[in-house]
Amino acid sequence: MATHLKHFIFILSLSFFSGTLWANEEAVKEAVQPHFEGQKIDSIKKTPFSGLYEIVIGDELFYSDDKANYLFFGHIIDTKTRASMTNERIQEIKAARRVSFDSLPLQHAIKAVKGDGKRKVAVYTDPNCPYCKQLEKELINITNVTVYNLLYPVLNGSMELSKKIWCAENQIKAWEDFMLRGTAPAEKDCETPLETLVKSGRENKVSGTPTLIFADGSVVGGMIPAAAIEEKLESASKDK
Repeated sequence: MATHLKHFIFILSLSFFSGTLWANEEAVKEAVQPHFEGQKIDSIKKTPFSGLYEIVIGDELFYSDDKANYLFFGHIIDTKTRASMTNERIQEIKAARRVSFDSLPLQHAIKAVKGDGKRKVAVYTDPNCPYCKQLEKELINITNVTVYNLLYPVLNGSMELSKKIWCAENQIKAWEDFMLRGTAPAEKDCETPLETLVKSGRENKVSGTPTLIFADGSVVGGMIPAAAIEEKLESASKDK
């Protein structure tokens, strides 16, 4: 019942805008920006529905009228195909997203070199993240790659755990022992770059772990299997 009501409300909102005139996208941006102070509006685009604009800020996609009097968060559904037009756009936006690989704080990574290490991938990862542990198991099957593990301790208890891993005499062993074998690192304290890494993740709009960034700048959020990693590594090495 609630789902049908949401769709009904959204259809009513589209009807409300049907009589309005198209506005200049720059004017819409100026109207929307005060509602998101300090945040960059990545794109504004007219939708096929008169008077309705698509707004993208980071990983969020929502809709607005031409004066930003109303903001709508939800999915536009094509009633013929039953497909979410919003979801299709989100996938397009994610696929087009790029982060400069060379801009990443790779000097602060826990680096694992396998084989010739020519192919490269950076991973924002949290030691308490179960999907990050699954990803580590998938990476076992990948050869000829350098993996830059960028500690991104955003979950409860992850900051202290990350400090112990970073301060270990053998960082990569401490990392793999914990992620693959569940062996906790020894108590140790030292200076760490963790605050820098967290700041970097936020600047690069990393909203969850793991987040993989390949050499061509393409970004994949979430755990993916070894076959998909191989495909991305090969594609990224050709595009470099």
